[in-house]
Order: sequence, then C-alpha cells, then structure tokens
Amino acid sequence: MTDMEKDTAAESAPTHSGFVALIGATNAGKSTLVNRLVGAKVSIVSHKVQTTRAIVRGIAIHDNAQIVFMDTPGIFKPRRRLDRAMVTTAWGGAKDADVIMLLIDSERGLKGDAETILQGLKEVHQPKILVLNKIDQVRPEDLLKLAAAANETIQFERTFMISALTGSGCKDLMDYLAEKLPEGPWYYPEDQISDLPMRQLAAEITREKLFLRLHQELPYASHVETEKWEERKDGSVRIEQVIYVERESQKKIALGKNGDAIKAISTASRKEISEILEQPVHLFLFVKVRENWGDDPERFREMGLEFPR
Repeated sequence: MTDMEKDTAAESAPTHSGFVALIGATNAGKSTLVNRLVGAKVSIVSHKVQTTRAIVRGIAIHDNAQIVFMDTPGIFKPRRRLDRAMVTTAWGGAKDADVIMLLIDSERGLKGDAETILQGLKEVHQPKILVLNKIDQVRPEDLLKLAAAANETIQFERTFMISALTGSGCKDLMDYLAEKLPEGPWYYPEDQISDLPMRQLAAEITREKLFLRLHQELPYASHVETEKWEERKDGSVRIEQVIYVERESQKKIALGKNGDAIKAISTASRKEISEILEQPVHLFLFVKVRENWGDDPERFREMGLEFPR
C-alpha cells in the first residue's frame, strides 16, 4: 500500500474517543505518564506526594482516536479534609471513565496503598488494564511475578510494562487504547491538549516550582491562585498570583532569605508559562497567610474539588 493509500484509509476509518482514568498510589508516576502520552506538559510533577489535587485532563491524538487521560489524585489513606476530597475525586474520576488504567510503581510493588486500591477496584465495573511503571528498575522475573499477583486479585483485560520516564512500552499502550475506546466523534478540537483554563494551569506551574524548590522545608498546606491576568498592548501578559500558606513561619520559608526563594520560584515559573503562552510574561508573586485554608470551601472550589462535610 502506498503512503497516499494509507492516508486515504486512515481518513475513511471511523474515529474513536473516550476517557481513560489513571489511578494509583501517590508518586506512582501518573502525572509523568500523562505528560508523556499527551506529548506536552499538562500535569505538574514534583518529589512531593499528593501533588495532583484535582482531576487534570490531558488530550492525546493517536491514529484515529482522541484519548482523554484523566490524571487523578493519588489514592492513599486520608487524614485531613483535603485528603478526603482528593481520594473521593480520584475514585469519582475512575467511575466516570470508559477505561480504568491502574498504574503500579514496579519498585514498590503491591505494598500499602496499591493493595488497597486493588481491593477497591473490585467495586468498579469499567474495563480495567494494569500498567507497571519504572520497569527499567526491576528484574524481568520480578515484573512477571508482580503482574501475576495483581491479576490474581483483579482480572485485568491487558497488562502493560512501561517506563513513563523514557517512553518504553508507551506506543503499545496507546495502540491498545486507540482501538479499545468506543467509536464516536472527538470531544475536543484537534489542537487542544488540556481542558485546564490557562489561569489555573499557570497557578499549577507556580505550585510545581514551589514544591520543587521547597519540598523538604515547606509543609504540604500551600496553595496558589491566579488573581489577575492582564493582556497588554505590547503582546505581553501581566500575571499576579498569591501563594497561600497557613502560618507566618511558612511565609518566611516561601520568601526565603532576602527573598531568594520567591525570586527563584518566580523566574522558573515565568519562563515556563511564557513558553506555553508563546508570549512574554510579567509574573508577580505574593505570599499571604490564610490560617486553616484547608477548611475553606472557597479554596476547594478554586482547586476543582468538592468540599467534604
């Protein structure tokens, strides 16, 4: 078949579309994998656990299929109100999807939260596939044992072994999903890679830089909001964001000695936001103390989470 004939066949083939929910324990690599499969950064990544707080949808085109990946918060044993909201959101995302993709960190195996998630999946009836991540860190025989153990608990339709970091095995995964999703029109324009508004994506990027810079010093309870967004006549955009922390001592950490930390965070965030927007960015960061913001329903709505009572 000539290239022209192949193109014609592809154009006449039916389109597929659907939602694929990625669920897994914290730091299993879900956000890294979504970014890899979409081919662009749509979800933030950091060393800090529970970085993803709400569902982030990344949109990929593969062959004649539009695959909408739902990067859900990591599932873990909740301790606080915010934790409960995140875990509830993750399971809700799974139940709304056409396919559920359980991502397991091959190095950690089925310990702790991963085993709890497996048991929880017994109550979810959508088609499920198992994806073992970080396979380059584990011996092949151990991977086979891990896959067998997981499939003893849940009968997965397929098992894939991949590296989200290098992309190994990801094409086979995309081929399968493109065929598995139901026939139908695409949900989003062809050039759209996420359903996150730019104001929110910009806030997420700053939150990532905050965690990358201060993940050992700054407690989990910090939040970023984009408060002002002004398109200027010279083609640039002026953005004002607020980093909310719970205590004055946390504000000092976020600012750093002589403002060094906040300057570094602002520079890194401004650079990445500018690359995404493809226009100059003037970014202004402010740090404010808002005690017990984790109990404020308005903050949950801003993050795209339901406020648990």
